[in-house]
Amino acid sequence: MYLESSKKAGSIEVICGSMFSGKTEELIRRLRRAQFANQKIHIYKPCIDVRYSEDKVVSHDLHSIESSPIQDPSRMLECLDNGVQVVGIDEAQFFDDSLVKVATKLADNGIRVVAAGLDMDYLGKPFGPMPALMAIAEDVQKVHAICVKCGSPAQHSHRLSKNDDLVVLGEKDVYEPLCRHCFNEAVGKNK
Repeated sequence: MYLESSKKAGSIEVICGSMFSGKTEELIRRLRRAQFANQKIHIYKPCIDVRYSEDKVVSHDLHSIESSPIQDPSRMLECLDNGVQVVGIDEAQFFDDSLVKVATKLADNGIRVVAAGLDMDYLGKPFGPMPALMAIAEDVQKVHAICVKCGSPAQHSHRLSKNDDLVVLGEKDVYEPLCRHCFNEAVGKNK
């Protein structure tokens, strides 16, 4: 009895951290393992993320997996194929707060949801739906980059440009990973 009910139990897993910390790489790794186990998967990403591809989730080291670009999290429920067992979500911070309800509904219906995203914005503040998603998740893994200034574990995505829009897509030309101390120095908090 226990095994039968556990097969139908859904869950929410969150992979979070700064830019260049391996979030998307870990998401792809988990989804590939599900594929190897013959589980049916579906991956979503926000339409605005076209840095490497319009229809693939791509890590910084260019590993990729097919995905469906969507504007609104409700599309996950509308275009989900029958029999999907695992749903992957990349760049979750770019979705609105309705992502939390959608992820909950998927998990309540027996689907394993694996979401990856930045937990903090370039100012070091909680980003989008990520705090609420982490609060309801069964598993949260925080991954770290390496601080480009001192080599310590980095949890901040420091923006190099002066643009103060909340969402600015970019790579190493726009962002650098920094530890708390180096981030505070860079933004003038240690003065």
